[in-house]
Amino acid sequence: MTYRNIEVSPIAGALGAEISGVDLSQPLGNETFAEIRKAFDENLVIFFRDQTITPEQHLEFAGRFGAFDIHPFAAGLPDHPEVLPVIKEADDAGTNFGGLWHSDVTFYERPPLGSVLYALDAPAYGGDTMFANQYLAYETLSEGMKEMLDGMTAVHSATRVYGNSGTSVNKYGPGVKSMKIRTGDDADDTVEHPVVRVIPETGRKALFLNRTYTIRFSGWTEAESDPLLEYLCNHAVKPEFTCRFRWRDGSIAFWDNRCAQHFALNDYHGQRRAMHRVTIVGERPMAIEESGRAAA
Repeated sequence: MTYRNIEVSPIAGALGAEISGVDLSQPLGNETFAEIRKAFDENLVIFFRDQTITPEQHLEFAGRFGAFDIHPFAAGLPDHPEVLPVIKEADDAGTNFGGLWHSDVTFYERPPLGSVLYALDAPAYGGDTMFANQYLAYETLSEGMKEMLDGMTAVHSATRVYGNSGTSVNKYGPGVKSMKIRTGDDADDTVEHPVVRVIPETGRKALFLNRTYTIRFSGWTEAESDPLLEYLCNHAVKPEFTCRFRWRDGSIAFWDNRCAQHFALNDYHGQRRAMHRVTIVGERPMAIEESGRAAA
């Protein structure tokens, strides 16, 4: 696509592009918005530099893409519950929020379209975010593996992270004091999603499971599921499928949660990292057979 209102500069071969020529504190014209949406669909994650936006302006931009989600286990801003502060203070000895490869809240019936993350206070070094292309994760599987996975579903749950008896390595314990995180029995609820989903805007197939929230395959035990999940989760984040973004104050990342995983690196101990995140409601994941019926 030829862009007339914005400049799009890829940052890696697998995914990711920086967008310039846009001030997100100002209302977007329809043509500019359409080009940003096209860049989002093509690159899976887009980045903006040197932005200065208020929570209201943050919501105005994100709201062009859909309704807002309010995180069920992490508290938003008092005046804007849709804006989630993602913070780790310099003296916080705990794990960081998002410090494991994952797609956001896939334990929802309708997992998010994506999230817009704005850097208020970036570390001088460290604290990068990595992203992984799940189209490539699917497309590089063997034909035999694709054939097996195409009709499968998997069970997703928040229990390992937010459950009262959570066992995840990313479990939030008493060492985490920078964010208001709760646990609860409601985190034990489960939902089933296709292992391979079709993204409506592109028609492409993406691998849709992750180490944080996918607990087993439907009809399989956890013990039976673990070896295949381990293989697929490792495969999904191979270096050649990834890009890495270095934050500066005023940077924004907007990723497609449906076909990209992400990982916030926890390598900035002794420094503050503060972000605001707005998450956009998505559609129910479409299985391959559903996409075939829709096209017929």
